Amino acid sequence: MTETADTSDPPVLAQNGAHSTPVQDDIAAAESHKNTANEAFKGQACLVAAIKPGEQRPDSFKYAAEKNYLLAIELYGKAIDCNPLSAVYHANRAFAHIRMETYGSAVEDGTQAIALDPKYVKGYYRRGDAHYALGKYKEALKDFKSAAKLAPRDPDLRKKLTACEKEVKRIRFEEALATPDVAQTPVADTIDMVSMSVEDSYDGPHLEGNVEEGYTVTPGFMQDMLHRFKDQKLIHRRYAFAIILQAYDILKALPSLVDVPVPKGTKLTVCGDVHGQYFDLLNIFDINGLPSQENPYLFNGDFVDRGSWSAEIILTLFAYKVLFPQHVHLARGNHESRGMNKIYGFDGEISHKFSSQMIELFRDTFCWLPLAHVLDNRVLVVHGGLFSKDGVKLSDIRSIDRHRQPPEDGLMCEMLWSDPKPTEGRGPSQRGVGVGFGPDVTRNFLQDNKLDLLVRSHEVKDDGYEIAHDGNCITVFSAPNYCDQMGNKGAFITFTGGDMSPQFTQFAAVPHPDVKPMAYASSMMGNMWGF
Repeated sequence: MTETADTSDPPVLAQNGAHSTPVQDDIAAAESHKNTANEAFKGQACLVAAIKPGEQRPDSFKYAAEKNYLLAIELYGKAIDCNPLSAVYHANRAFAHIRMETYGSAVEDGTQAIALDPKYVKGYYRRGDAHYALGKYKEALKDFKSAAKLAPRDPDLRKKLTACEKEVKRIRFEEALATPDVAQTPVADTIDMVSMSVEDSYDGPHLEGNVEEGYTVTPGFMQDMLHRFKDQKLIHRRYAFAIILQAYDILKALPSLVDVPVPKGTKLTVCGDVHGQYFDLLNIFDINGLPSQENPYLFNGDFVDRGSWSAEIILTLFAYKVLFPQHVHLARGNHESRGMNKIYGFDGEISHKFSSQMIELFRDTFCWLPLAHVLDNRVLVVHGGLFSKDGVKLSDIRSIDRHRQPPEDGLMCEMLWSDPKPTEGRGPSQRGVGVGFGPDVTRNFLQDNKLDLLVRSHEVKDDGYEIAHDGNCITVFSAPNYCDQMGNKGAFITFTGGDMSPQFTQFAAVPHPDVKPMAYASSMMGNMWGF
């Protein structure tokens, strides 16, 4: 089964529940919208045909030259409005939601497609993909088994079944080995750097010091490491382990909510997701300067996965944290977690470039990343968003026991996964995890905690940032042309102490070596994204 939107004509179904059978004109209009949505999905600009004279163009129409999944979702929605009985439209919209990482909405559309036509294989296929991306392997396995019964010879389905069965077996094996009442030795205590000899043939930068007395990260080492990574070479694994272990100790000593002073007249730069796009990170440094005591940064999570230079990014950020522990701040994102790293590429990349032991050390270190930062007692910076209940105080965030894998609900989960929504109140998250929170939720939280602004990341934005909720909520995303597909700009925010008004800098993607995104991800995820 190819990973493309379905271009076939939808079956005209009999009356179903509240839906009446669409008339022929509605079916024709629905097909026009679907065909145009397919073009937007594929990144083709032939969109005028579906825009009737006098009809207002979608807001995202100007981006038609790029693959535009948001526009595709909008147009599939128009097709569904004209003909709500088509399973094809729901399955196609589910596919666009998968590309936008709104997996909860993809599950809903896949479920609706199955309800409309239980024999439509792509309904199960899309819902299975969404369940897999959420790490719900048992549910995905059920969907792929149902799809395989309808298309038993489909080679892609066989691969998906195999991948799901492997993950389900792994989970069962880990559960069988789990001994929650027995104290586990921290991975950091098991690393033997003495055995990691630095060979005479190694021609890269060296940390100052030695194993016995400890290593020191210096500005000179950082410059040499940045250039070496740019040349697609790695540092020695002994030095990589030394950097991670020092970052581990620094992060472990921090609270879950870190207070960051911004003295009057000084600046602080906040970056959103960088997702393994190392060459775009270097571009940020070219534009805004390297991290230093005079040029502090806060990186707001999702350093890894997706892009294929996650190792280079995380070692760079950890090393800067070691060099400037009071002036480089790192927050946890939803992708600094075991479930995400297994399927979106980080585990595979670290195994390929270094070792499986390093994966375990990163996994434990990620659990010590702070969950949020408060800038100058006025701005809360958190990766995802706010909460499913009122009355949450900053003291509640400070008291979170963060040294764990993200739970499926509760404050920690919502801080990593939630998204703002334009309407008042709360609602289900389109991602299937966390919550959607409205302008009133943001306003009340800020008032209750005597804050001026919420800054979060977690969502790709066409302009690299978005101001929402009457100016109370800002999203910043720093991975331009995300996954080499989205055509978005990147951005970062600069705050100056005293005024603390956000200033935005946008930037475009820069060229990178010919390595595709998710080169180290599970084959199933790469296939889902067309790589």
